[in-house]
Amino acid sequence: MESTLYPIAQAIRDRRTIKKFKPDPIPLALIRELLDVAVWAPNHGLREPWRFVLYMEEGKRVVVDAILQNAMKKRDPELLLRVPAYLFVIVNEDSRQREREEDYAAACTLIQNFQLAAWERGLGVVWKTEPFTYQGGFLQAVGVRGEEKLVGMLQLGFPEVIPEARARTAANDKLTVIHSNVALEDKKGNVTVTADR
Repeated sequence: MESTLYPIAQAIRDRRTIKKFKPDPIPLALIRELLDVAVWAPNHGLREPWRFVLYMEEGKRVVVDAILQNAMKKRDPELLLRVPAYLFVIVNEDSRQREREEDYAAACTLIQNFQLAAWERGLGVVWKTEPFTYQGGFLQAVGVRGEEKLVGMLQLGFPEVIPEARARTAANDKLTVIHSNVALEDKKGNVTVTADR
């Protein structure tokens, strides 16, 4: 059956989180190209709040050592070293709450852009935010500065296994449509807007 989806919609539906990678190295030029696409993420005031730290080849040992020293449960260093590359997406922690949340959201959008562009080029990604990624010792070891926040540790590689798609809840099941501006207030002061689902 021929798909009626636009290419971007098809990429969004087809993309998978990849956890098993081939040992093949990733060309640095490819990662740079994907980042150049990803930075077109919308960001308030064009602040471009992000920066990136990439660990490849022998540099991966820095990440693996940091994981081994900070993870709560025991990890297999050889398994961690099999990941072809680790990419860290980092944002400045703005002192103003609104800007801080906007910057974090923008960086999350950038990561999704990166994942979609990577998928299109045959590269797999898994976005990690494990408990150790919030610990000061780990953050310092991988290059996150005191005034910064780690948005995601991305593991990159060419897929060895592509998992099957898992069902998603239809958006319509979570959609509320407001047809009027009539608001009702109950005895407890709760406001309800008349809505049709």
